[in-house]
Amino acid sequence: MGEAEEALRPSGPELSKESPRSPFRRRDFSLFWLAGAVDGLGTCASSLFLPLILLGAGYSAGLAGLVGSTALISGLVVSPVAGVFADRRPRKPMMYAAALTAAAAMGSVFVAVALGRVVLVHVLLAAVVEQAASATYGAAASGTIRRLVPPGEYPRAIGLLQARDQAVQIVGPSLGGVLYQLARWVPLLADAVSFLLVAAATKAIRTDLTPEREGPAGSFTRDLSEGLRFVWAEPFLRFVVVWTAGINALLGTLYFHAVFTSHDQGASPSSIGLILTLAGVGGLLGALAAPWLVRRIPAARIVTGASWAMVPTAAGLAFASRTWTYGLLLSGVSLIVPSVVVVLQTRAILVTPDRLLARMGTVLGTAGQAVAVLAPVAAGVLVASYGGRPVAWGCAGAFAALALYATVRAGLVVKEAP
Repeated sequence: MGEAEEALRPSGPELSKESPRSPFRRRDFSLFWLAGAVDGLGTCASSLFLPLILLGAGYSAGLAGLVGSTALISGLVVSPVAGVFADRRPRKPMMYAAALTAAAAMGSVFVAVALGRVVLVHVLLAAVVEQAASATYGAAASGTIRRLVPPGEYPRAIGLLQARDQAVQIVGPSLGGVLYQLARWVPLLADAVSFLLVAAATKAIRTDLTPEREGPAGSFTRDLSEGLRFVWAEPFLRFVVVWTAGINALLGTLYFHAVFTSHDQGASPSSIGLILTLAGVGGLLGALAAPWLVRRIPAARIVTGASWAMVPTAAGLAFASRTWTYGLLLSGVSLIVPSVVVVLQTRAILVTPDRLLARMGTVLGTAGQAVAVLAPVAAGVLVASYGGRPVAWGCAGAFAALALYATVRAGLVVKEAP
């Protein structure tokens, strides 16, 4: 069966009939997975401690926070732009160049810190360049799964990528703390070296990742608008945008709600760290179990069932009084989400032409990340104004509205592409 015919098949248990083998048995997927793991570890090891380096150099907490926020915003801005070029040009050289650029940016900060010459403008520019390069790498990488594994292995491959990212979020901060204890510049050196390793792994991929084109490339504006129009015109992708943006906003609010409320209740920093650790472990277990669940449960049932299951979990936070309770409840939410993500991402790849994969990925990613950026501020303002319990109830109500929307639109998950 050809790929065009394969793309007409719905996601869910139907894919299990193919008895897919492990994607790790495919050399290029293993390299791609490894590159992401190394990248994530290096980034986690350095990003959490960059503000401490600025504080140690005598800059205020406000300026240190400004650097982080500006860098994140630059990544959001660059991502859709990079998506256009990733659908125009060979993706592997683009990923390779982006990794080298990020290595140079973080390497320059490492040198500055090692020499004791930390300058705010330099760190700001380096952080912006690093985030822009990472966004460019991500845009090109979002169009690679179709080339690295066959359709029958999409759920398992996506689950492995999610598990990798969750594991990195658990291990990365601890690794960064150990490196920071050795010397302030060690996490930055590790980040720069990690980008070099990413470049080497990317260059070693043998699969041709060049996107398909239908005729000559149009203008940049036309290609950008084409990606936006495609996502808006495809009912399933519109559903993904709404669901993903809603989930990211609510989960971010819940996480920071738990942190702020626990702090107000006098919890220690280590106890608050336990909350995020338990949530990370839940996400890791959920990602590992997701491919197994997707092969056995209808896709629409996964989406609707998981959406409704988040409602009582969020409501439970209104009655939580201990940090471990917060951690277990958030772990439950994190355990649920990955199966839905596997279903939605699998179908999104199937319904999108190869020439639009990067633009589709960056549109969905930017929509989800943009609202997540506001979560810390929203949680802080709401908890300070109304207290933890009303905020938890409000999130539970919002989850219920999102679950109702998912129930009404569940048919889109299994509807065949036109």
